[in-house]
Amino acid sequence: MARSVRLFLIRHGETVDNVAGLYAGIRDSKLTNHGYQQAIRLGLHFKAIGLSFSHLYSSHLQRAATTAGKIREAQLAAVGDDNATAGVPELAQLPLLVEQDFGSMEGKKFYERPPESKLTGKEHHRLESKGTAGFVDAESKDSMARRADTFLDEHLLPLLNDTIGDAERCIAIVSHGIFLSTLWKRILLRLPAKSVELSPELQATARPSLEHLGGWSNTGYLELHMTQSSAPDTLPNPAASSPAAPVPTPPPAETQVADEGIGKVDVPQASNDPEVVQKNCSDSHTDNATVASQPSTPRIIKGWKTMILTINGKDHLQGLKRTGGGVGSSRHDASQKSIESFFKRRKVE
Repeated sequence: MARSVRLFLIRHGETVDNVAGLYAGIRDSKLTNHGYQQAIRLGLHFKAIGLSFSHLYSSHLQRAATTAGKIREAQLAAVGDDNATAGVPELAQLPLLVEQDFGSMEGKKFYERPPESKLTGKEHHRLESKGTAGFVDAESKDSMARRADTFLDEHLLPLLNDTIGDAERCIAIVSHGIFLSTLWKRILLRLPAKSVELSPELQATARPSLEHLGGWSNTGYLELHMTQSSAPDTLPNPAASSPAAPVPTPPPAETQVADEGIGKVDVPQASNDPEVVQKNCSDSHTDNATVASQPSTPRIIKGWKTMILTINGKDHLQGLKRTGGGVGSSRHDASQKSIESFFKRRKVE
């Protein structure tokens, strides 16, 4: 029996730290009023196109959990009948899905690139500060890769390998820009060669490779349609290399937002640096202990074909304008009445 999965990798809405230009990895930065409206728009968009999510995951940080919560609220509203709400999944909030821990840079202003330097501001600051007392290094790419692999092994792969459950599933993962880039690359490493392709609509705007599709705007999402016509099977991937042939280089495209001012994240490979930062996945904070473990060799998921339908989807944001007077950029407070609800009440009166 043919089976299919629609998978959405979604970035959270705009946060107070985004607006302030601060490094916010594991900081629990709140959504702005504008970010909250972005999340509402996203939920309503998914509702309007008839999506019914079977599984909802987010990091436990409130900017991601709140965004995912608005998706769930819209689905509950679509169901309407209280007797049918059992079909709406609960939100699973997982520390595994948090953003990269920026260590000593957490909560500090973005570092600008030094003049005539090939290093980013972040890399330059790290080199200058690494030997100072109290310096805490940022979480390594290998550490993020291990977290991504753990999430895939414990949550996503069991759904793909389940031949007893529903033939069609719709899964949303709400996380953070840098970690989503890592998660996407770890998914790619598990898919068979030449089994991933861009939809015809995306061919004209293809990226240089499937690994580097661009960043995530606030509430932007990557949409995948995965289909399987045979029984699931997994085999080791000894090469641990990119599973898809490079896409021809396209004309220059608009630069997308990554996350917290950081550039692209490479596919994690074996490191020659003995100091590797490990993420303690059982806790809600980063364990910056020095360890020597590396990401495990991923296993190829056979029998699945994947079509990339949307890259950095943000149609739901069309027409959404930031409230002036600094209100839109202020921290969202659920106890405050929105301007929109105020005017609706005035009309009724």
